[in-house]
Amino acid sequence: MPTLFKTLAELGEKLEATKKRLLMIDLVSSFLQNLEADEIEPAVSMLLGRPFPKWSQRTLEVSWTTLHSVILRITGSDWNSFLKVFNETGDAGSATMAIFEKSKSKKQAVLFEKALTIAEVRRSFEAISETSGHGSRERKERQIAVLLSSASPLEAKYLVKIFIGETRTGFHEGLMEQAVAKAFQIPPELVQKAGMIIGDIGEVASIARTQGREALAHVKFRVFRPVDLMLAQMANDVAEALREHGGVSAFEYKYDGARVQIHKHKDEIKIFSRRLSEATGSLPEVVEEVKANIKAEEVILEGEVVAVDREGHPIPFQHLMRRFRRVHAVEDMAEEVPLKLYLFDILYLNGESLVSQPYTRRRQILAENAGEIPLTAMKTIDNVQEAEAFMKDALDAGHEGLMAKKPDSVYAVGVRGKRWLKIKPVLEPLDLVIVGAEQGYGRRFNWLSDYYLAARDSETGEFLTVGKTFKGLTDAEIIEMTRRLKEITVDEKPRRVNVIPKIVVEVAYNEIQKSPKYRCGMALRFARITRIRDDKTPEQADTIQRVREIYERQFLKKGRYTAG
Repeated sequence: MPTLFKTLAELGEKLEATKKRLLMIDLVSSFLQNLEADEIEPAVSMLLGRPFPKWSQRTLEVSWTTLHSVILRITGSDWNSFLKVFNETGDAGSATMAIFEKSKSKKQAVLFEKALTIAEVRRSFEAISETSGHGSRERKERQIAVLLSSASPLEAKYLVKIFIGETRTGFHEGLMEQAVAKAFQIPPELVQKAGMIIGDIGEVASIARTQGREALAHVKFRVFRPVDLMLAQMANDVAEALREHGGVSAFEYKYDGARVQIHKHKDEIKIFSRRLSEATGSLPEVVEEVKANIKAEEVILEGEVVAVDREGHPIPFQHLMRRFRRVHAVEDMAEEVPLKLYLFDILYLNGESLVSQPYTRRRQILAENAGEIPLTAMKTIDNVQEAEAFMKDALDAGHEGLMAKKPDSVYAVGVRGKRWLKIKPVLEPLDLVIVGAEQGYGRRFNWLSDYYLAARDSETGEFLTVGKTFKGLTDAEIIEMTRRLKEITVDEKPRRVNVIPKIVVEVAYNEIQKSPKYRCGMALRFARITRIRDDKTPEQADTIQRVREIYERQFLKKGRYTAG
């Protein structure tokens, strides 16, 4: 029997009401056991705030402006009423539920509602994502209105949360892996490994439900299905990297570019960004370079794309992001902002996964298959002096610093650890999310130019403000940022807006201070935006735990102030 979407929404409420991880896992495990086979993946995705599987290139492309206008129209409410409720809850989904509960027109419509199922909600999302072309906004509005008009207040709350990708239940992907393992009696480590290879815990759950443990044990990479990236931690200097790696490390230039994952099957090539979204159409010269040089039948490669000038010298990251955002007149932009591709890893070759091979072996295989495409500059070094000289070479060439990779390290898909380390010669920047903004003064009066910056709490998923800044962006960037922020505004006050946490920026600062001003108890001193990280999702931003770690580390070299 089809499972009602109401059941998923009620589960969301239970998860939101508890902080006990074991109870959360038990609740979700029981829920998964009672689903039909074809409901497993959609339900898992929706519980994690996604309308589609993680690997899917489908997008809803629905702005908050469109969404809230539909909510107000079908409830007969007004913007001020919505804002009042939003200010009480701080959550767009909860505010929607409250507006639905108060709506007379919605109460009358309940008599004619047909109960929504999980499968029907997925089909509605698919229909919305497929709507494009002239008049698509109006057609999407009608589709959203039909969906929300069929929803109860509680269901509307979770539909809105999925639309904006912000569930705030505290139930994250790691807990979902444990719930899937418990529901289908699969070892947790096998679920985690399969999730890394397949790239989506929803599909892992579906395989576990329909095919069992044996099938999960033999899952393989699938070309054109992007794989979660192995991530690096920060190191203070090359000496720390050498200590962490047992006295010897493979140092690579850290380019000021965009990380890409390249998939090839015969003559077909697709390129995915750091966010795992497809960027093939924006990078035609990279596609041609891969086609001309990579002779393997099937391969998954990793590389760095760098914007360069006419002489081949690297130019600032912001110019590269213009290439990734370009959809039209790509050839003109390719002429204006040339790109250079460097390869640094290989994950899969002609049916064989290479992620369990040590770094040195993967590097050798990569060199054998790269053709004329350059690899990242690399040296295996066992002393600080030589490593520091290599760092100087990288900086003198216009690059950011170095990566240090443990020579015998496997490629840990989707994991951040010390087997890979980033080394930059300045206080490490933070990737933070804009959660609000204020209008500027003087010539910036009509722009949103003072930005509230937040880090994600890895425990709850909440974004906690750690500072604000008006520094770093050009006038053109501020104008564009104002446009983007207005599209995701959920609360508007005189000269101030709160926004859905969507936009990631890299932030430099002088130090992290103790501060009662923000709920997290910390604030960035002299924060300034150094670049807009459109290549990162909010989930890939730095965590409040990371900010606290940097804060505490400051006191290794200086004392703490204590009153009295």
